[in-house]
Amino acid sequence: MKSLYWILAIFLLTAGAANAQTANSFLLNLYGGYTFSDRVDFDSSYGKVEDGFEYGLGLEYFIMDNASIELKYNRLDTHMPLYTKGYIADGNIPPGTQVNAGDDKGAINYILADYTYYFGSSSQKALPFLGAGLGVAILESPKSGSGTYFAWEIKGGVKVKTNSPLSINLHAYLQSMSAAVGYDYYWDYYWGPVAVTDYASTFQFGLGASLSYDFSK
Repeated sequence: MKSLYWILAIFLLTAGAANAQTANSFLLNLYGGYTFSDRVDFDSSYGKVEDGFEYGLGLEYFIMDNASIELKYNRLDTHMPLYTKGYIADGNIPPGTQVNAGDDKGAINYILADYTYYFGSSSQKALPFLGAGLGVAILESPKSGSGTYFAWEIKGGVKVKTNSPLSINLHAYLQSMSAAVGYDYYWDYYWGPVAVTDYASTFQFGLGASLSYDFSK
């Protein structure tokens, strides 16, 4: 996959001079990338969101020459095994045993609103960019069904433009999803036992590319 990114980048860099990206431009983005795994710890167990291919699409609108807003949807099909940290009640299952073997396939659907800033002149062929987004993640889990949780991402990369309405973005990203997983209890001198919501979060790094079509050209 890395070789493909380099081939595409070299091809586009050798294309003719780029057209300017201007305010009010409207783009359709098709996403593809590889998202790496992460471990999530709970009180008595831990789970993994395994690596996999992430894909989706987005609608991007340039509010000025160097800045855009985007609404996008990405999906990660993955496996989410759950393991014990210690012996369970009957003492027969040792730590590190997967408790959902054969039933760990799932998916994460990200719906995000992104803001992206492109550095340099809009007439440049290659534009570095940084961006961030907020939204929700819809988790599809074989054990607990689906759930909707808070999600965010940060990203950075370079946009490479051509003479045509097509361009390509090569980027790295970090995505996170947070969910309430129960309560921790603390003793307060005045109030007695106090329950505090316990949260678990995923942090997944990825490398990807998007193919863009500019409807204003």
